[in-house]
Amino acid sequence: MTKTDFLCLAPLMIIAAAPVVIMLAVTVSRNFRFTYLFSLAMFLAAFLSLFWVMPEAPHYFAPLFVIDGYGILFLGILFLAAILITVLSYEYLKNQAGEREEYFIILFAGVLGSSVLVIAEHFVSFFLGLETLSISLYILIAFLKWRDECIEAGVKYLVMASLATAFLLFGMGLLYAETGTMNFKEIFQGVQVQSIQPLMLAGAGLVFAGIGFKLALVPFHMWTPDVYQGAPLPVTTFIATISKAAILALALRLFIDIQGYRNSILIFIISTVSIISMFTGNLLALKQKSLKRLLAYSSIAHMGYLLITLAAGTPEAEKAAVFYLAAYLITSIAAFGVISVLSGTGHDTDRIDELKGLFWSHPLPASALTLAMLSLAGLPLTAGFISKFYLVFAGVKSGLWLLAFSLILNTVISLYYYLRVIKEMFSPAVIIEKHRLSFHGNILMILVISGILFLGILPSYVTELISRFLR
Repeated sequence: MTKTDFLCLAPLMIIAAAPVVIMLAVTVSRNFRFTYLFSLAMFLAAFLSLFWVMPEAPHYFAPLFVIDGYGILFLGILFLAAILITVLSYEYLKNQAGEREEYFIILFAGVLGSSVLVIAEHFVSFFLGLETLSISLYILIAFLKWRDECIEAGVKYLVMASLATAFLLFGMGLLYAETGTMNFKEIFQGVQVQSIQPLMLAGAGLVFAGIGFKLALVPFHMWTPDVYQGAPLPVTTFIATISKAAILALALRLFIDIQGYRNSILIFIISTVSIISMFTGNLLALKQKSLKRLLAYSSIAHMGYLLITLAAGTPEAEKAAVFYLAAYLITSIAAFGVISVLSGTGHDTDRIDELKGLFWSHPLPASALTLAMLSLAGLPLTAGFISKFYLVFAGVKSGLWLLAFSLILNTVISLYYYLRVIKEMFSPAVIIEKHRLSFHGNILMILVISGILFLGILPSYVTELISRFLR
């Protein structure tokens, strides 16, 4: 390996080395606060190292990886989200009993798997990254082993994720049997020589089904509400943000490389799944009394929205997907962050009616959650409004009128349950026990509020940055 190879791999090497250091430190002495601060420093170091990698992009590690502008952009998004989730995890776990240092070891493994996914351009690296991420999630979901709901959620995710892996492997095998390659771009080159065969369509369908499991798209969404509700809150945040962002980044790269948007059958399947996911997620969220389950069904709808970018397949759609993911990540971290800082040792603040009067006892978390709900609903001056506008624009420009109309209609439907949460928080009844937020908790609330407003009011700065990386 050359010096440039090591430089380009520096972010991943930092993420991979950090858990080794933590394991060695734990053998000497357990110190949860030190482990937290070290984890925070390593995620920050990985993010800063991207600035040294950028001049070398694109750099290829043939045939498995490519460090290009697209990959660097998503790595930056993932590392920033990991920093916020690390703070959120500390705020949540410091109130939990038992040994907690191992949590950050598994968190680094999950981020490493996600990082591999966003730079993968081969089915082998795709599978390695996905399994590293999935195995980490098995452990993280059931990390609070004294909680029955965590164990139940871990088992459910294990079963469903294993099924998704089987779909993926079978689909990859069919594609390899038909094309003789597992490189994303070479699969498309094989199709140019010969017409698309049923075997290849079946393989692509199975790969899409496996990705659909990970993104919780209908009809592969059954695990989502139970896992969201049973997992510890920081882990739920990780699943909703970093995990799904990494999978979607890979799906977008794969779909563009094979030019799947040129195949009418694939477009029809994606459009159908997108519309069904939008309506299913929003309609099932209407009657939810658990905030975790509400956000779970909401995430199904949002992943349906994002499928518009796959069907469009244009540069504008690619930019819209990146912006939407950035907005969705900061908004989801805000929503789950509020629940985390309000949760106690043995009980998560989960029921919507538990938020009654939150604004009068905790104005800062209530403001963060209010902005998060408004952003998820797509109301003006929030990140969610601009991101949905870009999605509609990309869909209309590609002639996907039905998908664009479905997004607008479902945005109207979602207003009911998002505003219901806000209504509870501003209720005059004050029934929430007063908790004093720590310094880290206050900083987290301020950061997410600033992020949502910045993306909503000054989106041009972010879109220009995205355009620069995606050239």
